[in-house]
Amino acid sequence: MAFRVSALNAATFSGHRPTGSGDLTVETHGIAPLTADQRYGHPARLFTVWFAPQVNMTGVFTGTLAIALGLGFWLGLLAMLIGTVLGSAVVAYLSTWGPRTGAGQLPNARMAFGDLVVVPGFLQWGSSIAWDALVGLFGGEALAALLGIPFWCAVLIVLAVQGVVGFFGYELIHRLQAVLTVILFITFAVFTVKLVSGHDIVVAPSAAGADLAGAFVFEVTIALSLAISWASYAADFSRYLPSDSSRWQVFGYSFAGIALAYSFVQGIGIAAAAVIGEHTADGVHAVVGGGLLGGSALLVIALAAIGSGVMNDYSGSLALQTVGVRVRRPVSAVIVTVLAFGLILWLHAADTATRFTDVLLLVSYWIPAFVAVVVVDWMLRVRGRPSIDPSAEPTARRDALAALFTFVLAYVVAVPFMNTTLIQGAVATAWHGADIAYFVNFIVALALYGSYRLLAVKTRRR
Repeated sequence: MAFRVSALNAATFSGHRPTGSGDLTVETHGIAPLTADQRYGHPARLFTVWFAPQVNMTGVFTGTLAIALGLGFWLGLLAMLIGTVLGSAVVAYLSTWGPRTGAGQLPNARMAFGDLVVVPGFLQWGSSIAWDALVGLFGGEALAALLGIPFWCAVLIVLAVQGVVGFFGYELIHRLQAVLTVILFITFAVFTVKLVSGHDIVVAPSAAGADLAGAFVFEVTIALSLAISWASYAADFSRYLPSDSSRWQVFGYSFAGIALAYSFVQGIGIAAAAVIGEHTADGVHAVVGGGLLGGSALLVIALAAIGSGVMNDYSGSLALQTVGVRVRRPVSAVIVTVLAFGLILWLHAADTATRFTDVLLLVSYWIPAFVAVVVVDWMLRVRGRPSIDPSAEPTARRDALAALFTFVLAYVVAVPFMNTTLIQGAVATAWHGADIAYFVNFIVALALYGSYRLLAVKTRRR
């Protein structure tokens, strides 16, 4: 039995959409594929929409983990770059699907998972909330310190502003990120000079032998987790581009935006780890000092949180529709924002650094298997076709079940390789903390689902 992904065309999932660059009307259009006459824009805008969201304190504090693990400056920088490049390449490749389908990443995943997309869909929705909390935490702390108001009140302000942007949708997000790219790059560059001035940034490794090797692998995984976490969002921000947009340009601008931004902010963290070891906005403020510079640093941290948060709100709204919840996209974006509030308070209540690392890894462990499954399905479907209408593509029930089975099994197989305070895998422990769960997750899913689909194709041809 086969079914088509016709659910993408439900009336609730379509609606008003921006008609061109600068059209800032509310986008009620949801996951329904966009037709050729509804597309606009140039791939160059993907650079800023991917650069600005990464320039925030989440990336900076992730960079400090390389030093905390004992890698030192140069090894920490190398491990970070390896993980960042790998993760950014995955997201950039998936971004090329947007112009070819006119649909977002989770709606495109319906071609592989069919109605069973509810499982990765709910995981993506939860991940959007978790990432909202990770970046909103620092934004709330910064605004609270700047205005002298309670933390919970500052968080509400940050979430309210990003909620408004997420409510308006695609075009306002692109315009906001274009402005923030300039503002955040300049201010974070100034911020960096202040942080590292007078300090020795080339720290020697404090780990040795097997511990050093394990820490290096773990840092690669941490950096990879940060970049690849956008994989389930990728096509969401390129779906309005014309179907004949250059795939190399879509890939190149997306890759450059993510890779350069993450290398920039994590590099700050690695260089200034000894100075900003306290993972709070107050810790940063104490280093930068008061006055105009200190106030500006806090304001920029809050703005950076908003710039990243709106991406989570938007993709979260599409994920909620993808699982079948028939609520208008703007309302769905607000729901994600509201739920992030409680998680932010939880992160703020105890050891921020530990909970930060756990959430950072746990919200993304499922993504490599997801990528493997959808890429295999895509490669078998596309076969030279310049574009695909995902709402018209059939999905065999057995293929959807195989996709879900592979997705779940790959996660289970990867558990022994995980290294968090919540999951201490036996293999990761034996390997001195080396966490290769992401790679195991991907390879197992690719081998299982790829083999199944290739065998299925040969069987059906007989």
